[in-house]
Amino acid sequence: MKLVRYLAASLLVAVLLIALAFAYGAFWDRSQPIATTDVIIRNGASFDEILATLRRDRVIAHALPLHVLARLRGEETKVRAGEYRFAPHESAAEVLHALVTEGAEVARWVTIPEGFTDAQIAERLQASGVGNARELAHAFAVDSIVVGGTRTKSLEGFLFPDTYLIPLDASPREIERQMERAFMKQLPRDAARRARAMHLTIPQIVTVASLVEREAKVEADRPMIAGVIYHRLRLGMPLQIDATIEYALPAYKSELSESDLAIKSPYNTYLHAGLPPTPIANPGAASLEAAFHPTATKALYYVYCGGGRHVFADTLAQHRANVARCLK
Repeated sequence: MKLVRYLAASLLVAVLLIALAFAYGAFWDRSQPIATTDVIIRNGASFDEILATLRRDRVIAHALPLHVLARLRGEETKVRAGEYRFAPHESAAEVLHALVTEGAEVARWVTIPEGFTDAQIAERLQASGVGNARELAHAFAVDSIVVGGTRTKSLEGFLFPDTYLIPLDASPREIERQMERAFMKQLPRDAARRARAMHLTIPQIVTVASLVEREAKVEADRPMIAGVIYHRLRLGMPLQIDATIEYALPAYKSELSESDLAIKSPYNTYLHAGLPPTPIANPGAASLEAAFHPTATKALYYVYCGGGRHVFADTLAQHRANVARCLK
């Protein structure tokens, strides 16, 4: 009987010691961080990876107390990716609270999909908690950059689609610079030489890339679609690309009407030969590559034929046959 009481007492002491150790590690230990510390949590990081990052950057002394506390509170999945700033000598509980309430967040990851217009980028940024959509859209419309010696008319087409870590207090110009730098890095190395060989400016080729971005559904079709566009331009034929009219309309439409095709706009490539005045979207790397290195082709037409692929034709008769086959 004495042995049982001894074991029970020993177990109770052990439990109390564990509880005290947890309480110390979670609420009382303020040995870390020793100075204001910024930590970047990458997109898709698991909670274990987040703990490892906090431990590596010396925000917490030990991972276990914070892990246990988060599990008890059901907060393991409430930490979002971003950049966080922690004051010196915060407890693990305070660190966890700052993470799940975003109280320490100073920058946020924002993903900009390929083919977004500047207006859509502005809306995505605001929805992500970065900036004001109206102010951003205005800045994107009035600001410009010089590319290959030519000044752009706006930033449409030159804000590269990617995932960015953007400070929550970033100004529109700071956001623009971040995305412009990414665009310049994604231009093909021979962009200037190719532009001269094609007798076009780099912004004009980026405009072609934006058309390819909106028209192509798979990477394999992009150089061919670019080739068709350039062939039509050389012959002085209207491009007749629906996406340019969609860009000119006040709201997106999945199907264009006859009146839409007659809209009076410089972006109406049914009525006006040549390229639209600006890009109609922000192209990704594959579309930029296709626009600078198109497939040489005699094709003048293409139609979507399912499965992500287009079929191409040299003549109107062939194109009509393709349309009948693909759209039946």
